[in-house]
Amino acid sequence: MRSLATASVSRRQFLAALAGGAAAAAATAAGARGLLAQGAPQPAEPAAQGADPGLNQGAANVPMNDGAYRSVRLPPKAGASPSMGADERDALEHQIRCQCGCVLDVYTCRTTDFSCALSPAMHRDVMALVEGGHSADEIIAAFRGAYGERVLMAPVKEGFNWAGYVTPFAAIGAGGAVVAALIRKWGRTAAERAAPAAVRPLQVEASADELARIEAAVRGGDR
Repeated sequence: MRSLATASVSRRQFLAALAGGAAAAAATAAGARGLLAQGAPQPAEPAAQGADPGLNQGAANVPMNDGAYRSVRLPPKAGASPSMGADERDALEHQIRCQCGCVLDVYTCRTTDFSCALSPAMHRDVMALVEGGHSADEIIAAFRGAYGERVLMAPVKEGFNWAGYVTPFAAIGAGGAVVAALIRKWGRTAAERAAPAAVRPLQVEASADELARIEAAVRGGDR
């Protein structure tokens, strides 16, 4: 009887321990579900082209370079409406260089390199300025004020920047003028070499009396 009681107690202890383990596992699973419901970090997925720009934050393991990014904001104009459509806005972003260290413009960088977290931020600044009613020139000027000349894909045609545009064409024009002058000179030299020598009058060294006698002799012979 004692052995049966002991066996009975052991079974009860085993079942109790099993029930306790199941309860602990259930509590752990519930806690995990609670953490997910509260917004636990999820793996980042690359944003597709044309997606909401607010969601295009780049890869989670690529932090924003706070030293390179500058917020470009202007107060919206009174009664503002978007100053341009999507195509014009994209064309404008082709003029603005991404500051992540690449050589791409903002539009190309944000639509091809989803690991870049800076081009989406610059894109949001462009969108905010467009929504605020600012023109393309005003937006370019705002970005220049924040980043400097380096933010432009091509320098503005003003001041010393004109040298970058004019000098190549001036050099080409000057070179063309020199080549044309050389061709004309070579052409004249070749023509002179090909032409027969001009007939020059015979230079006679004689006195006036000698010339008179020679002339009289010639006239006498004509008779």
